[in-house]
Amino acid sequence: MLDDQSLMQALNSTPVADGRRRDLWSDDRELDQWAREHGGLGGGEERRWLRTARDALQESASGGSAEPRLRQVLDGVRKVPKPGASGIEWHLEVEPERRLAVELVLAWAEVEERLPGRLRPCGNPECHLFLLDRSRANTARWCSMKTCGNRLKARRHQARTRETPQPE
Repeated sequence: MLDDQSLMQALNSTPVADGRRRDLWSDDRELDQWAREHGGLGGGEERRWLRTARDALQESASGGSAEPRLRQVLDGVRKVPKPGASGIEWHLEVEPERRLAVELVLAWAEVEERLPGRLRPCGNPECHLFLLDRSRANTARWCSMKTCGNRLKARRHQARTRETPQPE
C-alpha cells in the first residue's frame, strides 16, 4: 500500500518551473520508473490509470469535484480481509494494471480520514504543489517555506513598504 510520501510525490508531479506548469508524469519512462519503485508493473494501461487517479486527486484536493473520475478508478474494486499469522490482512481485488492507481486513491482517502483538512494546495497562487500540514495548529500555508513562503512574505513586505509614507 502506498504511504503519505508516495501520495505527495504523485500530487506534486505537476510543478511550476519558470512560470510554466510541467507534468513530470508526461514522460512514459519516468512514470514507469515511479510505478516500478512503488510496486507497479509499468506499461500503457497502468500509466493511464495513474494519470487519471493523480488528476482526480489534484482536482479534489483543490476543492473541485472529481467524483466521476474517482468512481471510474475504483469501479469494481474489492478490499478483502484474509487472516494471517499477524492478524487480519487486507488484499485488493483489482486488475494488476489498475492496482497502483487504486492504492493512490486509497492512500488519499486514508490521509483525508486521519488528517482531515490537512491536505491542501500551496497558498501561493502561482504554485501547483500540495502540502500535508502536520503542524499542531494546522496553520501551514505553503508547500515550502524556503520557496513559496519566503517569496510571498517578501512580496507582502515590499507592498507594505511602498504603501507606508516615508518621513520627510
